[in-house]
Amino acid sequence: MAASQALSVLQATDEFEEILGKLHARNLPEFFELIEERIERERGANGCGAKPRGAEANLGEDESTADITLHSIASEVRNHPCLPPDAVLKSERIRHPTVGEFAALDPVTVVSVDKFLYEDDEAIDEMCDEGMLSRNYCLECGSHRSAPLNFISHSASSQQLKFIFQKALPDLNGKTVVDIGSRLGPVLYGAYFYSGASRIVGIEINPELCAIQEDMVKKFSLRDRIQVINADVCTQATLLQEADVVVMHNVFEFFAPSETQISIWKFLRETLKKKGCHLITLPSLAKSMETLKLSMDLTSWVKQCPLEHITRWIREDEAREEVQQICRYEIL
Repeated sequence: MAASQALSVLQATDEFEEILGKLHARNLPEFFELIEERIERERGANGCGAKPRGAEANLGEDESTADITLHSIASEVRNHPCLPPDAVLKSERIRHPTVGEFAALDPVTVVSVDKFLYEDDEAIDEMCDEGMLSRNYCLECGSHRSAPLNFISHSASSQQLKFIFQKALPDLNGKTVVDIGSRLGPVLYGAYFYSGASRIVGIEINPELCAIQEDMVKKFSLRDRIQVINADVCTQATLLQEADVVVMHNVFEFFAPSETQISIWKFLRETLKKKGCHLITLPSLAKSMETLKLSMDLTSWVKQCPLEHITRWIREDEAREEVQQICRYEIL
């Protein structure tokens, strides 16, 4: 291709994802191996050297087969015929919180932008250019006075997923991971590609979201370790009692009224008793309890496991801010 026709990074990514979409899932591992070999040759030819590894590496720097596959899944979900641009189905019935930090915001100014599907600003800019999304709202109709919209994500980003399963948690080989409110499935895919967990289960009450997850599980041949259960979490006591890791990412605040949230938290407190089971939450348990004005003795249930010693090594401020929101607990 001539220099005048050189692709932007976003254009190259789109073409690469289009190629991935044409490949059969069983051929992806071999394809990724060839791509990795080519990348290593290019790095050597251009004097780039090896990229940093381990705790001191930026989470966004270490591009791997798992990263590429996760990006491919995000592209497939983003283009799913049943999913609108904001990745919120009409059947989800998103509720604007009446208590907590989001209660003071006007619901009109709050926009859902799924961080798993639209992680970079370039993708959001494209949506704005195409009229699918706006970054601002008018303070006075017809005037030039405007203010930024408040973007809310109901999914973990790939940065957060990588941090959770590669940095925040211990070795999960042979373990069971349960995601409460799995929606489009990013936590399930993250656990599959970034950990050795042998059983990964998503509990999702919305059947349409379950169908989209099932489509991805089938297309990318993930059924050997991933299971999607269409159910109310309060009916899954046995599963939760068997779990080694339970993930709850912004799981209740926008999806249930306060009284329902309180009921669910009381159920979880009575059900999650397996000693050593890890809870990954966002926001923190203390913040959730405070928002709901729920009196719950957390010190007799869990101990919080500090993650600052990990997050301080992340170089990019934006990535560090994202992962610092994540809380890890261990059941006593």
